[in-house]
Amino acid sequence: MAANTEQEQRRRLLAVATRFPLPSGCRFSYGTAGFRADGATMAPAVCRAGILAALRSVKLAGAAVGIVITASHNPVADNGVKIADPDGGMMAQHWEPFADALANAPDPDALLHLVLQFVKDESIPLGGQDTAQVLLGRDTRPTGGYLLDAALQGINAIIGARAIDMGILTTPQLHWMVRSKNKGIKASESDYFTQLIDSFRRMLELVPKGKGGDEFTKKLFVDGANGIGGLKLEQIKAELSDLDVIVRNSGKEGEGILNHMCGADFVQKERVTPHGFSPEDVGVRCASLDGDADRLVYFHVSSASDNRVDLVDGDKILSLFALFIREQLDFINNNGDQANKPLPARLGIVQTAYANGASTQFLKSLGLEVVFTPTGVKYLHRKALEYDIGIYFEANGHGTVVFSEDFISQLEAVSNELSSHADTGSARYHAAMRLLAASQLINQAVGDALSGLLLVEAILLYKGWSFQNWCGLYSDLPSRQLKVKVMDRSAIVTTNAETKVSQPTALQELIDMETANYAQGRCFVRPSGTEDVVRVYAEASTQVEADSLAKSVAHHVERLLG
Repeated sequence: MAANTEQEQRRRLLAVATRFPLPSGCRFSYGTAGFRADGATMAPAVCRAGILAALRSVKLAGAAVGIVITASHNPVADNGVKIADPDGGMMAQHWEPFADALANAPDPDALLHLVLQFVKDESIPLGGQDTAQVLLGRDTRPTGGYLLDAALQGINAIIGARAIDMGILTTPQLHWMVRSKNKGIKASESDYFTQLIDSFRRMLELVPKGKGGDEFTKKLFVDGANGIGGLKLEQIKAELSDLDVIVRNSGKEGEGILNHMCGADFVQKERVTPHGFSPEDVGVRCASLDGDADRLVYFHVSSASDNRVDLVDGDKILSLFALFIREQLDFINNNGDQANKPLPARLGIVQTAYANGASTQFLKSLGLEVVFTPTGVKYLHRKALEYDIGIYFEANGHGTVVFSEDFISQLEAVSNELSSHADTGSARYHAAMRLLAASQLINQAVGDALSGLLLVEAILLYKGWSFQNWCGLYSDLPSRQLKVKVMDRSAIVTTNAETKVSQPTALQELIDMETANYAQGRCFVRPSGTEDVVRVYAEASTQVEADSLAKSVAHHVERLLG
């Protein structure tokens, strides 16, 4: 870097750090959710995330990187920021310590020193023209515009960086745009909608005759959490043939407060109807998005006498997707015609320890390969990429399906070969076309409530299933989660994807002893990633037993670490 360029780079970094001083008493930590706090305190962290994203793009030879300003399912007063890598996934984990250090640099000189040292250590070539591009998106929070400006100033502090404001978006839209741009695909919002709508229609065209349900089963009530997902769904619902979507908590002014008594997180945790729904909705299939539309759950109002719901969470969404994909692979490979070459495909199901044990047993009973990772989308997504088709979902409704490029190429070859032999009416051809359409419909960058919802609806129509059919795949084991406040959560060290405790050594023996007292008992503990608590999860054959097991193990944790 030339001397005058280096001087200009130093000047820019010092100036922007001076404009956005770190608030007294604030401490930011970059996790799966990025940085997140009260929106009024977030400007310094968002500005520094802008610097970080620009440096990430320079490091990766100018590939597009993304910034999304959102606090997802948090209350409306909160806000946050997270960075998307060029593949549309989470920022590489080994950059997180630098993200923390940068966000917490106490003064402009400390920030300048930190950046220059990191640039040197990572061999990041600063000073070139058009060396970085950062795509920005934000949700509907009132602090979004103010924080967008902070992000822009952070990006512009790096010489050669270009910021592109993509507008008010769902989080998954921004991730999709980053991935698409780096693959050389059109990456506007209209391109996103076109891909969703076209692939959904293709899947419906492949529904066998006699399936598809009646007008009642085509009706879907959607809780938009008064967020951006509801607004986006309103934009496209008229183009969703064979689906009658009614959006409540849509995000329109005056309808309600973002994530307040509504949204996927509320419904999944409380098991009650969100605001705007009532016992009069008995019998209608309902779905709920979270505030930035990266989580999806389904529910059914149980009875006209109360507000309880039958919940279909991420575990059952995963099970539906796994059944459908496995069935299409069977059509392709077990067609009875020896002239057709099989299409080998390794299908992997990825869960965390929080997945309900009944879902894991159901998936294994189908002969599927089920593996576990530590809690966190970044771990799940990375593991899913090891398969030809990887499916992951957390119980909270965040998840997706990823298809390897090699598998898609082979799938296209199968469909082209069958088409060339005028075999487009065969079950094998239809199965290949369904999988190709599904790979276009699902957002392979990240969990996406809109694309996930449309894939669910297409599969239910294909199978001719009601909500009750889906709900009845298996019965969840009763469970209980508790938090135990401790002096030092790092005293707990886990192994085997957080299912076992290695430190302190006595704790796992105590957990095993307590678990042995209960039929279908299962229990694990893990330190929180954000607060000084240890999380306890327990399952058993009855709710009373699950509560008792969780309480007993929590007592041991408190005694050993409290």
